Amino acid sequence: MKIFRKIRRTLLASGKTKSYCMYAFGEIVLIVIGILIAWKINSLNEIRKNKIVELKIYQTLIQELDANSKVLDSSITNYTSNLKTIRTTIKSIGLKPEEFTDKIREGIVNVNYKPVQLHNGAINSINSTNKFEFIESVLLKDLIASYPNELDNFATQETKIKNIVINRLQPAIEKHVSLIDILSDRDLEYKRIQNILEESNYEELLNSRDYQNALVDRLLQTENQLEIAKSLKEKTQIMAIKLNKELGG
Repeated sequence: MKIFRKIRRTLLASGKTKSYCMYAFGEIVLIVIGILIAWKINSLNEIRKNKIVELKIYQTLIQELDANSKVLDSSITNYTSNLKTIRTTIKSIGLKPEEFTDKIREGIVNVNYKPVQLHNGAINSINSTNKFEFIESVLLKDLIASYPNELDNFATQETKIKNIVINRLQPAIEKHVSLIDILSDRDLEYKRIQNILEESNYEELLNSRDYQNALVDRLLQTENQLEIAKSLKEKTQIMAIKLNKELGG
């Protein structure tokens, strides 16, 4: 800077106005170029930092999607198994007591309900904070923005099934069937207890309208949930594949 000032004073003292103006203009150009270089460097640093944040977001999200994918695989298997058991039970309506096999009785008593909880921490964090701004891919933004609604649909349907099992099926079963039957099938020591309890009436249970309606309702809601689970699994896989591509995997 001292050199520049010395040059300016020398030019002014010499009276060479044109040369001074050209020098001043050149000095301004150099300053502007310096500012632009500094701005560019700063901009590149910001891009680099944003990219690091973006990749960390992707990595966290992939872990959550992988976990959800495993839960959905297990759920799809469970829903399929439940539907098979429910249909067998429905077909058993009208059978005589002597026609009930151990497998049929077990299917009637064991509702086989397992609560399903999908992970949503990472996806909700992205959608509810400024992390969403770090994502460059428009397709990924659309997938991430819509995913919470998909999770909500799954959770809502799961709640419907839970209410049917807990508030309708189980009370009906307990009214007509002694749950000690389940234990007696597993352990012979419970056979003695079973003999002194009131006998279970599977025929009466199957002919109960409340039980029949609850059973059919669970069938329909489970069929819906199976389709929702399959669709959600597909969307989860699509998002995971896209994220892995962004990470260069």
